[in-house]
Amino acid sequence: MAPQVLGVLARTHGQFDACEDAVQEALLEASVQWPTSMPDNPRAWLMTVANRRLVDMFRSERARRSREERVMAMDLQAGPAAEADDTLTLMFLCCHPALSAASQLALTLRAVGGLTTAEIASAFMVPEATMGQRISRAKQGIQKAGATFSMPPPSERKARLGVVLHVLYLIFNEGYAASSGPSLQREELTTEAIRVARLLVAVAPRELEAAGLLALMLLTDSRRAARTLPDGTPVPLAEQDRSLWNRGQIQEGIALLSSVLGRGAAGPYQLQAAIAAVHAEATSGDETDWPQILALYTVLEAVAPSPVVTLNRAVAVAMAQGPAEGLELLAGLDSALGRSHRLDAVRGHLLEMSGSFAEARAAYLSAAKKTGSLPERKYLMGKVALMDQP
Repeated sequence: MAPQVLGVLARTHGQFDACEDAVQEALLEASVQWPTSMPDNPRAWLMTVANRRLVDMFRSERARRSREERVMAMDLQAGPAAEADDTLTLMFLCCHPALSAASQLALTLRAVGGLTTAEIASAFMVPEATMGQRISRAKQGIQKAGATFSMPPPSERKARLGVVLHVLYLIFNEGYAASSGPSLQREELTTEAIRVARLLVAVAPRELEAAGLLALMLLTDSRRAARTLPDGTPVPLAEQDRSLWNRGQIQEGIALLSSVLGRGAAGPYQLQAAIAAVHAEATSGDETDWPQILALYTVLEAVAPSPVVTLNRAVAVAMAQGPAEGLELLAGLDSALGRSHRLDAVRGHLLEMSGSFAEARAAYLSAAKKTGSLPERKYLMGKVALMDQP
């Protein structure tokens, strides 16, 4: 919702930094008023309040009169098609070449993804203050570059596409496994990421990785209904009721993936989608083709190496070859992922598989202390309690 409001404002006024500030102020006011008085049309409410903030800002400037007239004449009920175009335009604006890659990602996650500075800092594993400064400098960089709110030409658009895809990937991941808060999933983020990914595939049908990313999102999101118990407690993949998986999304994701695989060298999103497809095609956790998943992770690590890929490959190694081999791969990840609870959670799982329950307990407890997600903490503390049983 906020990205669409920001897109309409930026398209109308052409002052990204002022519009972004106005939307943030409107969101703050919403956080105060909506718990007790939810508006019938939240988007129109945000648009009205953000417009009011812009009027206040413009009133103090020399061109007060003309700008006020422009604000008051703005159509507050922009149609869905315009909003869709605005979202993509906003993403490409935030990925302006005048900004560093890190600043492009941070600004787009804030403006389009609606993530807080703390959530973005968590995704990049940096202090919140550092991320706040990075976002502030990025907004200033957009202004200094004289960027206008319009889609870049095709040649420049292609150069920015990688960052746009990465941002959509991070937005989806935050929605699929929220880094903090009372819920494991944030459906509004995964839904928005899928929606924008569809738009991107429509405007760039020859970009194989765009299709790969959409396939990955659909296959992953298909598990949503089975990922938590009624009380919000997470359910591991191997224990999920697969009858709850969304077969429509699985079929669409596999068909989309099949349409692009083999048309060129598979990129990281296509490879991750292929891994998700193997999980989706397994009728149970026991029938999962772990050797095939391990082979795909091995290729992925060669194409796009990262500590997170190695962490996931360690799980595949453990499932295909035994926990001892998987634990060996984790040994070199402490320096890169030591602040992340996921390393300790995986280590605890592999130690539990190996029968080292005391060490598994310590790892689960360490993971529980590091995570900001209340459901994940509850699950991990449940594992600790299980290790305490005789």
